[in-house]
Parts: sequence; structure tokens; C-alpha cells
Amino acid sequence: MSRVRIFAFQNETMIDIQQYIDEINSYEIKDNTSLEEFRIAFLGTKNKLKDLFKIMGQLSPDEKKEFGQKMNYLKTLAEEKFAQYKAELDSSHLVNSTSPQDDLSKPAFPFNKGTRHPVSIVLNNIIDIFTRIGFTVEEDREIEDEWHNFTALNTPDDHPARDMTDTYYLLSHPGRLLRSQTSTVQVRVMERQKPPIRIISPGRVYRNETISARSHCQFHQVEGLFIDKGVSLADMKLTLNYFAREMFGPDTRTRLRASYFPFTEPSAELDVYWGLENETDYRITKGTGWLEILGCGMVDPAVLQNLGIDPNVYSGFAFGMGIERQAMLKYKIPDIRYLFENDLRFLSQF
Repeated sequence: MSRVRIFAFQNETMIDIQQYIDEINSYEIKDNTSLEEFRIAFLGTKNKLKDLFKIMGQLSPDEKKEFGQKMNYLKTLAEEKFAQYKAELDSSHLVNSTSPQDDLSKPAFPFNKGTRHPVSIVLNNIIDIFTRIGFTVEEDREIEDEWHNFTALNTPDDHPARDMTDTYYLLSHPGRLLRSQTSTVQVRVMERQKPPIRIISPGRVYRNETISARSHCQFHQVEGLFIDKGVSLADMKLTLNYFAREMFGPDTRTRLRASYFPFTEPSAELDVYWGLENETDYRITKGTGWLEILGCGMVDPAVLQNLGIDPNVYSGFAFGMGIERQAMLKYKIPDIRYLFENDLRFLSQF
């Protein structure tokens, strides 16, 4: 390109475009650092060429045309030089990073994928089973007050569950505690929603219990609630037997045993037959062969009254199960503590 003449303006500013061409051509680029410095100087948001574009308004129409052509040439020159050196440096990096000993046809290093925790697997199974028969999922807070955790559920003031040896209270917030059951979610749903109600409430709960092979101070629960007109004990039994056979197989043996809970009347526990084939079976089932998997019962009319639901019109049943207990039964896990120790030798089996 021929040498560009010097432009003179009314304010006697002298612009020699050729000096910019020479500077671009002579700029030495050795590595990625100097390449980036070149890009910033001539192609960046505050590059040297931007100031030249600002003087276009001071030129006559004929000068604008010629000056614009020269400016476009400068920009193209800088872009081409940047692209050329970038390609050369990238190619050089690839050549230098591949040693003669590298065999590009060899398999890559294995990438070990993670697996779902057995508690997550079982929880998803439970949710899937109950949503297939019309239950919806409800979740809520883990820090609760005594009304939602005890009083609304017909638990008297002198009940052992209210004692600090059984429940974790927050000493910094009197009247607050870590929920001991996800029944608190059922209470909150009944406060804001009138029947029919058909929900399950999964979540983590806390109880001040001694950690052993069968129990832990924190675990996961899924509780269910079905309230409508004409709901009977037969509906509850049918629903829970359906769950057990979907969860553990069509040949699963179950039994209902009479029990007691303050918020249900009558109350029961559902057992699934574990078996009695070895020492572990005897220890887990206490020599009976049966393992209790959930508590259940018809919702006590007093609970319905506490929450503004007429027990003369509506009835319902509730149930609650520990997810860890379901996982132990499903996968024949002999010790609940395995589910909390994060031992990869154990977790990788799932």
C-alpha cells in the first residue's frame, strides 16, 4: 500500500496513518502474552485506532471517503495479523504438548461416575408409588413450634415425647424445636386446605435417641394423610398393602398390629416379613422374623377438631414410615449406621 498523505484539519491537527500501519507491521509477537497485548492495543475496546474514528466529523466529504478506506485497512491489517499469530501459536502448543511416546489411540482414563444414595433411591420409589394413586407431595420447615409438632396432634403436655430426653429443643429460641416427625407438614396443610386432602410429606426428622443398629438420632420420614368423606380402616389397609407389595415385591407378607399414637384412633403398625435365616435376621427382627416399617391409624377426631375440620362429616387415615428402615428391608442392610457413614465401599454398591 502506498504511503498515506498527512491530513491537516482546521485545528492544525496532523494525522499520519502510515505510522499506525508501520506500528502494526513491526509489532513483535512471541507468545500468547504478547498476542493478547497486541489484541488489546489494536482490537480491544479502548484500542489506539478508536481515537482516529472520532475525527471523521471534521473532514470534508471527499476526505471522509479516503480516510474511511484507510481506517478500514488499518482494522483489517490488525485483525489478519492477530488471526495469523494466534493460529501459529495454537498449532505450536499442540505439537509441543504431544510427545512421541503418546498413543492417541489408547483409551482415556476411566471416569468414575457417582451413584445415588440408597436413601434417595428408596425415597424416590416411595414418592413414585404414592403419586400413582393420587397422593401429592408437600414439604415444609424442619424447625417447628410445639403447637405444630405436639399440641395440634393431640399430644398432651405430660407426654414423654415432649421431654428433652426425646426431642431436641433450641435453647436460644424457647418453644422452638427440631421436628420429631413430618406430621407437622400435615398439620400445616390442614390449616390452609379443606378436605379432600391426599398428601405425602417426605423430609428429615430428629429424635434424641441412642444410635444403634436399628435407630439413629436423625433420619428421614415419609408421612401420608388422606381425609375425605367416608374414608375407612379398610381404605387404609388396602393402600398400605398396595405400597408394601409395590415396594418389596408381589409376594411380600404383611401384618397389622394394634398400637398407640396420640393422633390416631385406632392405631396400628405395619410389619413386613424379613425372615429368620441367619444371626443377622434374628438380631434385626428380635427373633420374630418381622420388621416394623410404619405406623398408621385413623385420624383422631380431636385432631380434626383442632384444625377446624368437622369429624362428623370427614374421616381419614394417616401413616408414617422411616425411609432408612425401608432401605434396610429392601437391600437387606443389617445396620442403619451404614447409611450415615459415607463409606464409599458401601455406597458404591448402589
